Amino acid sequence: EEGEEDEEEGEDEEEDEEEIEDAEEEDDAPKTKKVKKTVSDWELVNDAKALWTRNPSDITDDEYKSFYQSLTKDVGEPLTHTHFSAEGEVEFKSILYIPKEAPYDLYNDYYKKQSNLKLYVRRVMITDEFDELLPRYLGFIKGVVDSDSLPLNVSREMLQQNKVLKVIGKKMTRKALAMIKALADADKKDDDDEDEDEGEVEEKEDEADEEEGKYEKFWKAFGKYIKMGLIEDAANRTRLAKLLRYATSKSGDKEISLEEYVANMKEEQKNIYYISGEDKESLLKSPSVEKLLAMDYEIIFMTDSVDEYTVQHLTEFEGKRLINASREGLKLEEGDKDKRREELYKDKFKPLTDYIKETLGKKVEKVMISKHLVSSPVVALSADYGWTAQMEKVMKSQAFSDQSKFEFMKSKRNFGINPRHPMIVELNSKIKDGSADEATKDSVLSLYLSAVVAAGYQLTPEDAVDFSTRVASIVSSSIGVAVDAPLEPEIEVQDDVVEEEEGEEEEEAEDMDAEESTDKDEV
Repeated sequence: EEGEEDEEEGEDEEEDEEEIEDAEEEDDAPKTKKVKKTVSDWELVNDAKALWTRNPSDITDDEYKSFYQSLTKDVGEPLTHTHFSAEGEVEFKSILYIPKEAPYDLYNDYYKKQSNLKLYVRRVMITDEFDELLPRYLGFIKGVVDSDSLPLNVSREMLQQNKVLKVIGKKMTRKALAMIKALADADKKDDDDEDEDEGEVEEKEDEADEEEGKYEKFWKAFGKYIKMGLIEDAANRTRLAKLLRYATSKSGDKEISLEEYVANMKEEQKNIYYISGEDKESLLKSPSVEKLLAMDYEIIFMTDSVDEYTVQHLTEFEGKRLINASREGLKLEEGDKDKRREELYKDKFKPLTDYIKETLGKKVEKVMISKHLVSSPVVALSADYGWTAQMEKVMKSQAFSDQSKFEFMKSKRNFGINPRHPMIVELNSKIKDGSADEATKDSVLSLYLSAVVAAGYQLTPEDAVDFSTRVASIVSSSIGVAVDAPLEPEIEVQDDVVEEEEGEEEEEAEDMDAEESTDKDEV
């Protein structure tokens, strides 16, 4: 028991000593207080790689769309895009976009320097005002190009002389044209699929008809740029010709390509026929195309002003010549029988053709038996060389053009007659019988002026006055009124005496009232 008590006392002493030591340590420890402190953590924002350096298969459409919007500041979606990389003597990566809609001033700034492409060298932006990468007619395309083959520390002047840049531009042009061609092929494939499924699901087809194809939207927005490319870029003219779209006499409301036109040609047809003018409806009624329509040949209608320039550089397509139906020769396939018939017509109507040439004088270069006509009596045609009626309108509409310098380009008009028309037959008979008089001459002049108007030519001031006089004469004779009938006298208007008397009475009453008021004031 005594031993147990000693052990308990020893333990108590040890505990007391530990408490003393803890108290001494607490006294030695420094006193602290809580302090608020702001700590900044850096976060890497641009941790993503440049979009054009990534694999196209790993990029979603939303990423392409958002990149397009940030690049162009456009709120809409692009019509299409292409992402490619080139390897070999020159290495570069690029993303090109075609906008869905054209800017409102796109065609006003055709010759202005474009800033739609941004040039990078090793992911470092060099310039966005460099227009040597794509030709001017592809200036609507937007995007970026990044090359490791160009020097980084260069000036703009050195870049213009760099051969590497020319190689990049050539490859980019082909890629851009391939992107547009793929857009056209996709629309053509969709049209073929719709034709195969015709009649199965009518409701779906109606919905598809309401939605325009992508290439149709592209052509409406940027079609003139492609036509300008045909004029400027001889190296890619064949590629650009396949992108053209025109309305034809058989296409309805659609526009077809030249490839489709050639595929639809008849076996005996050797050439591609077209006519230029204001609109499709007026061209379809032109006397120049009557023969072609009767032979069931398809005719291309060129209604754009730039088409007249384009067709001068596109003389043939896939071995088929482009023939203007409003010019002198249609280049139709003729047999020996047709040639003999033409010679017989020339001999039979020689008196009339000589008389018309003598009557019209310098207004026409020659009078001939026309191959264009079926139901119309006459037609005015352009010569093989010189301007057509549409080209004359285009040149006259130029604000700063000097018309005196282009007089030699105005083609002489040829006057064609229809040997089967009863009006022509009767005129020929009168001249043969020697019974031609002043009325016969007037008939010839009236036919000529009507043919000029129908062909789309602008009448000279003298011819315009003459034409209006002849129309007035025809109208007056049709309603039984003589041309020199005197004018009716003017209607007589009597003076209104009653109104004058009433006006005098009102003036007298006003004077009396004024006198009375002055008398009252005096009083």
